[in-house]
Amino acid sequence: MGRASVRRTVLRIDLESGATNGRPAVRRPDNLAAEEPLEIRVGAAGPGRRAPLAVTMRTPGDDLDLAIGFLLTEGIIRSTDDVRTAQLCAGTDTPNTYNVVDVVLADDVPAPATDPSRNFYTTSSCGVCGKASIDAVRTRSQYDVATDPVTVPARTLADLPDRLRAAQRGFDRTGGLHAAGLFSADGELVVLREDVGRHNAVDKVIGWAVRERRLPLAGHLLLVSGRASFELTQKAWMAGIPLLAAVSAPSTLAAELATEAGMTLVGFLRGATMNVYAGDTRIKV
Repeated sequence: MGRASVRRTVLRIDLESGATNGRPAVRRPDNLAAEEPLEIRVGAAGPGRRAPLAVTMRTPGDDLDLAIGFLLTEGIIRSTDDVRTAQLCAGTDTPNTYNVVDVVLADDVPAPATDPSRNFYTTSSCGVCGKASIDAVRTRSQYDVATDPVTVPARTLADLPDRLRAAQRGFDRTGGLHAAGLFSADGELVVLREDVGRHNAVDKVIGWAVRERRLPLAGHLLLVSGRASFELTQKAWMAGIPLLAAVSAPSTLAAELATEAGMTLVGFLRGATMNVYAGDTRIKV
């Protein structure tokens, strides 16, 4: 399997301190966050290869969670019972990095359309840019998060970015990975995943929850290390998460979707300050 980080020799330039032994530039090893393609193949049981549905640029690791989370948040499956098997398969690379996940759907689950014009191609920075139409962007959740009665003290929220950062082992090595953390309402970290793509980190968290049969994630909150986009808000809604928080800004569509879904959306969660863009009744001050 691919590695989450790769060592590479770099030229380190430091014009302020003069670097080592008085030299402003030295060569030294550095850790880079790995970025590799993952192909997700989906179909019914039986002989032959299942059709490719998506290719996403991701950091290797927790690939089954990523694939299952992606299928859930795109509305292709509704629970772990909709998946018969999911396994890493050999690709075409040499040496082989197993950058393929093969998913066999349950007998009563229809295979998704694989028209190339509507297939997904996602990058580490953009999760929905490959969809073929505006209609394909919006997917409605099976969970009514608007009725979730959970409330969270503002002080608990304020403490979460530090807890998230303390658990980011990959970021410590590379400085180049986003994180998504699922927390309980009292601030307990349930699971954390890292990836070069924000959407991938969220899918890995949700895929873990699907495989652990924990959906819907009522009474929980999701914290992401970057901004809150429409796509991340939609993914949280699809998993039944009532509160999404981000250390950076939300987009207009994220705020509109959160309002429509009855979710709470918090942005600029930094230190003792935060902005609540939707669902402020869940935040206790």
